[in-house]
Amino acid sequence: MPDMFDLTGKTALVTGSSRGLGQSLAIALAGAGAQLILHGRDEAALASSADLVADADAGGRRPASVRFDVTNPEEVEHSIAALVDEHGVPDILVNNAGIQRRAPIAEFPVADWDAVIASNLSSVFYVSRFVAPGMIERGSGKIVNIASVQSMLARQTIAPYSASKGGVAQLTRGMAADLARHNIQVNTLSPGYFATEMNAALVDDPAFTAWVEQRTPAQRWGRPEELRGTLIYLASAASDFVSGQNIFVDGGMTSVV
Repeated sequence: MPDMFDLTGKTALVTGSSRGLGQSLAIALAGAGAQLILHGRDEAALASSADLVADADAGGRRPASVRFDVTNPEEVEHSIAALVDEHGVPDILVNNAGIQRRAPIAEFPVADWDAVIASNLSSVFYVSRFVAPGMIERGSGKIVNIASVQSMLARQTIAPYSASKGGVAQLTRGMAADLARHNIQVNTLSPGYFATEMNAALVDDPAFTAWVEQRTPAQRWGRPEELRGTLIYLASAASDFVSGQNIFVDGGMTSVV
């Protein structure tokens, strides 16, 4: 049974893996045997993340790193082509890069809407669009798109974020419909409220933390490492007949009212 979850010999690209959840997900894949390709735009943060991933790798391998703007389709296409030339077509793609902006919908800046949709939704299409042909040619692949409980739920001041993550979940289903016949499984992993850098202001807000604890049956924030098992499942042979699903790791939040 453990062999089903073994990623030895696999190459994994994780976007937005220089910090936060993406970094934790990269560490998980390295610990399961995959050779990592980290992605980000901050060179110092990437180097720091690479140290942590190398420490998690059983063989002590240092991951490769790439820098490109996931919201620029021309740059994505060029960078993925260069990545494939150097490292081969990734066996595993984790689309994790994303941002958050907060404001009531009647006050939400149009520029921030465009930024949220580009970073959270369009980027998933762009990166997948240019990785998928190689996976199709090879006849195998795993794509895991990171969404959120906001792919199902909504909350004040984050309507565009909810729209972007709902779009990710539906894009996942469409990708699964197109790619399953090529032995490529595409699924969504949707975290609940996790204590990360992006949520630091909320974690530090006693009132908001009290709301999270009251709203979540587990009565606490999630820890980044608690996403790792689900990711390994979706990236491994254990999920070879699972595609188009949105799996919530949320302490039970989406199961209750």
